[in-house]
Amino acid sequence: MREIRVIGDPVLRTPAEPVTDFDRELRRLIEEMFEAMYAVDGVGLAAPQIGVSRRLFVYDINRRKGHVINPVLTVDDPEEIADEEGCLSVPDRRTGRPIYAPVARAAGVTVEGVDRLRRPVRVRARGSLARCFQHEVEHLDGRLYVDRLPRDEARGIMSRA
Repeated sequence: MREIRVIGDPVLRTPAEPVTDFDRELRRLIEEMFEAMYAVDGVGLAAPQIGVSRRLFVYDINRRKGHVINPVLTVDDPEEIADEEGCLSVPDRRTGRPIYAPVARAAGVTVEGVDRLRRPVRVRARGSLARCFQHEVEHLDGRLYVDRLPRDEARGIMSRA
């Protein structure tokens, strides 16, 4: 099973490369991403979180499950909603569990891309699914949720991670 990369690993701060090869290896990567995500009770996982610099994420939240390759995210409802958010790649070094903090995110988004068979994917989302999509796409851009926090709050989390 692939190990979840944690803050400090350069792959988490590097924008991911587009997926260009739609082969057996890609299908296996998607399976491994779901396995890694389920093993730690996650709801979303971006490829860089397991050390693979490719624009791909998987999700399974509120009975919605899937994957999106080369996603493009569009904000449909810019009203920001703050809610508790954590990240598998920002665990508390003592407990190993994600550190949560209130993060403001857009209320509604649409993500578009393709699936492993190059079929178009377009998902409109609100609530926790919209939050998940925004979180995972930021991973693909080399950003973490702590980047959205006030400096002092981010420092506090970083001192525990």
